Amino acid sequence: MDRKRKVILVTDGDDYARRSLEIVAKEIGGRCISMSHGNPSVLSGPEIVKHIKKAKGEPVLVMFDDSGIMGEGAGETALKYVANHEELEVLGVIAVASKTRKEEWTRITVSIDREGNLTEKGVDKFGIQEMEDGRLYGDTVYCVDQLTVPIVVGIGDIGKMAGKDHYEIGSPITKQAVQLILERSGFYDERSEGENTDS
Repeated sequence: MDRKRKVILVTDGDDYARRSLEIVAKEIGGRCISMSHGNPSVLSGPEIVKHIKKAKGEPVLVMFDDSGIMGEGAGETALKYVANHEELEVLGVIAVASKTRKEEWTRITVSIDREGNLTEKGVDKFGIQEMEDGRLYGDTVYCVDQLTVPIVVGIGDIGKMAGKDHYEIGSPITKQAVQLILERSGFYDERSEGENTDS
């Protein structure tokens, strides 16, 4: 099979993120690599790629987490490996804010605050808009600027944001971020074309 697997990379991997992403993946007909969760990440890049190739359904949501380690931790090493893998197509990155001391940040294309508003500004871990345009601070975003990806969407802490993104209500902010990436990438258009050409 020559077609590249379509993936969305997420810079969070705790239990809240796992539960939220599992729910969102199911709702959009995709797949979440649950084994990629961890705080910090425990799977290596090559191990994650193997799981992505075996996943049934697309897009494949993959988690990476450095658990606050400064510089490039295990999660970011794995993220870079996956992002640059020739057999995968990265549709976008969801960059997750944290209460880091602001040493690590990344440029973002757009953020979604905890009320579901799109903004050019970054957001904090609670999903509240910050003052700076185009910049988000987080634990596992150190290497995102080094990646060639079509869109980086910033959001607050997945599954939390003062209850606004809890998995018990379907993690609506995380779902909105995933859907935004899919819309911008043309994923839905390709899917409908594929369905129309199936005999």
